[in-house]
Amino acid sequence: MIFKKVQSPNGNECIATYANDQWKLVVTDLDFFTFILEKRELEAMQFMNYDSENYQDVIPFQPTAFRDFMLFEKHFIDASRGFVKKYMPRALPIVKAYETLFNKPFPKLRPKKRYYQHPIYYIGNHLNFFTHGDSIKIPSYTAELDYELEIAAVISKPLKNASIKQVEDAIAGFVILNDFSARDVQMSEMESGFGPVKSKNFGNAISATFTPKHVLIEKLDTLNTKVIVNDKTVAIGSTKNMYYSMQEAIAYASWEEQLHPYELFGSGTIPSCTGIENGVMLNAGDVITLEIEGIGQLTNNVIS
Repeated sequence: MIFKKVQSPNGNECIATYANDQWKLVVTDLDFFTFILEKRELEAMQFMNYDSENYQDVIPFQPTAFRDFMLFEKHFIDASRGFVKKYMPRALPIVKAYETLFNKPFPKLRPKKRYYQHPIYYIGNHLNFFTHGDSIKIPSYTAELDYELEIAAVISKPLKNASIKQVEDAIAGFVILNDFSARDVQMSEMESGFGPVKSKNFGNAISATFTPKHVLIEKLDTLNTKVIVNDKTVAIGSTKNMYYSMQEAIAYASWEEQLHPYELFGSGTIPSCTGIENGVMLNAGDVITLEIEGIGQLTNNVIS
């Protein structure tokens, strides 16, 4: 069951759901999250016809904060290898020779010790979010714009020192997240010992489509994903093999820290689903589409 918030021609916000292979408007006076949290089944809903040409997708919610984890160890290793290939080509033969000889990742490509002790994350600009159909402007300071396909959770209750069960109770649902990244800037920012800042905070996007918790919570590590650039599939991935679960990550974020309703938590990039790994970066005029099974699509145009 997938929902989205749409805006009518007169400016009113409505809720639409994908039912019986088509989008329909839901008849309700409730706001988006109140409706979602009621966990209504399709049989209990009333519908109106939905004319997509007369309605505009709008962002399903405005995050009150944004934390982005790195739950996939494989992404860290493969992205590190991609950074070496792109920005440190002289070191690449050494890396390749080691990995060929020992059949394991070059040691410096692996996460540092703290990664294996606690879920790590960065805090981004929660006010610079776009949604499906919006244009993403390439910042003037980068020549290497990248995308990152992630699944993201939003909570609807306050949390502090939360248990896994309390986190599950607080999660409202899931969206697709595109964590746009200026890779050439990210490299120097991370080498400074601080950041990321300008490499990330210029803008991110979440899908207009939203899937309630009870639909996906048991499937979070089994979802298939896809990256499409200009109608060409450039990466296929899966949410399997998270080093930490989303629930564990959010519980860690709440450790001696108050979390608030409608904070957004990204999973980190799903392996292969970013240009630094698969070799396809973004340019002005490109159309980037991210797909996650059970949530839908997130499409954005890239402009200069």
